[in-house]
Amino acid sequence: MGSPDSDPTPVYLVFGATGGIGSSLSRRLAGRGARLVVAARDSDRLRTLAAEIGAEPIPVDATRFDEANVCVDATVERFGRLDGVANCVGSLLLKPAHSTTEAEWMATVATNLTSAFAVLGAAAKAMTATGGSIVLVSSAAARVGLVNHEAIAAAKAGVIGLTLSAAATYATRGIRVNCVAPGLIRTPMTARLTANEASLKASTAMHALGRVGDPADAAGAIDWLLGPDSGWVTGQVLGIDGGLATVRPR
Repeated sequence: MGSPDSDPTPVYLVFGATGGIGSSLSRRLAGRGARLVVAARDSDRLRTLAAEIGAEPIPVDATRFDEANVCVDATVERFGRLDGVANCVGSLLLKPAHSTTEAEWMATVATNLTSAFAVLGAAAKAMTATGGSIVLVSSAAARVGLVNHEAIAAAKAGVIGLTLSAAATYATRGIRVNCVAPGLIRTPMTARLTANEASLKASTAMHALGRVGDPADAAGAIDWLLGPDSGWVTGQVLGIDGGLATVRPR
């Protein structure tokens, strides 16, 4: 643990910071003056992002419990405390169950669910005495049946279950746990869908608000859940999905 910190500026840690949502969130947090640590596997991209926004970079594989713990501990050691953690690590596999290999299934679960569990455990341990906010990322696919989403839907549904249980476990310690469940967000990870005109048109039609999402849509919600304005919010799954999971357009 670091020494007591008298600086009121919040300290945040973003895992998966080089992805579409993670980088948008990191820029948003840095832009409003937060003290920020960014973490991701690609060390070159991570250092470029950190230099751009004035954050501290820590290369990490969030699917590994030991690395997630070291990253959290290093953040507390550097700043003396930790106010909020977001796990934006994720992947997208679009295949029916019968053609999904064991390796693809294991990788999908590790990237999306194991990382969430490892990050939550490390963050909760660091926040036990002080409280804080933990935000995970699920998916609209965990809340509504979508074709060829079996593996990713199962992993992201696990994130929702994890969020609800952890919110109950840690509430008495002042730790809030929530998650966002985005629809299709236009990021490098989803480029195969959004760069194809026919696919993009079909996906857009599924979202009642008539467009797919931008990284800023999800980043804004995560930012709010991390901060004090959501201080009476825990155990919630916030759909940032243009109505995909709940609204049927005409």
